[in-house]
Amino acid sequence: MHIRPSTLHAIGNTPLVRLNKIVPPDSAEVLVKLEYINPTGSYKDRMALAMIEEAEKRGDLRPGMTVLEYTGGSTGSSLAFVCAVKGYRFRVVSSDAFAQEKLRTMQAFGAELTIVRSEGGKITPDLIPRMIEVAREMAADDNTYWTDQFNNRDAVTGYQTIGRELLEQTDGSLDVYCGGVGTAGMLVGVATALREGGAQTRVIALEPATSPLLTSGKPGTHHVEGIGTGFVPPMLDSSLYTEARAIDEALARQTARRMAREEGIFAGVSSGLNVAAALQIAQEIGPGHTVVTVAVDSGLKYLAGDLYQDHP
Repeated sequence: MHIRPSTLHAIGNTPLVRLNKIVPPDSAEVLVKLEYINPTGSYKDRMALAMIEEAEKRGDLRPGMTVLEYTGGSTGSSLAFVCAVKGYRFRVVSSDAFAQEKLRTMQAFGAELTIVRSEGGKITPDLIPRMIEVAREMAADDNTYWTDQFNNRDAVTGYQTIGRELLEQTDGSLDVYCGGVGTAGMLVGVATALREGGAQTRVIALEPATSPLLTSGKPGTHHVEGIGTGFVPPMLDSSLYTEARAIDEALARQTARRMAREEGIFAGVSSGLNVAAALQIAQEIGPGHTVVTVAVDSGLKYLAGDLYQDHP
């Protein structure tokens, strides 16, 4: 009998599955890591646990302190979950631009929300910076530990576990890894682990086509939660990826719906963007190769929006 000591020990070791129906003919094999198997339905559980436990090890976070973060939702849900298990008060700065399911999930775990209003529910280039400034003011309290996800290298430590698991699951045979860039923690963590493991894998950074900051230097408005923040994230190391690629948001949404209906993978828009890019790359490099990406979170977080409404 194998019993895990707590829900925190249920994070990680997620399955890697092969796409069978939506991959075009004469393409490389496409594999998707199902990160929505994590306890809150998101890969952010890995980052949240690492940011909290590394801070505890250093003594930066101690019993009785409050944890603070600004987030579009999944990071907040993951931190709220970890803080609930460990007994920390958690305050979060978020926005009405993000899925109501995510905001309610944070509250379900006990988070205290401060909402920054958006422009028409869109993720504009100024939204995240405004959220950061609100968090910065709240962090002035001496009894507060601000995880500050865009600048926290502990996140990379958490995401390296994805890269190590991919090496084990593919026996080191993966030609291309692609993933969307938000904080850049996952891309940097996975790329670092692949490099340390000796894999000669091409790493491709992804972003929404209407906010092509990495590809064209032009931030813009979009509605792909979790990526395309409107500025180059401080942790992004250009030496760790070989290419940046912009993906059409409409294609990402269509791909997410196809993933659910044809492959049984129920995920969100950023996951659709990841897989849309992986399918393009698979066509380019052809049979005999392997492309790997990540389904970052559960489609259950998007049921109140328009992603799965009224589409054939």
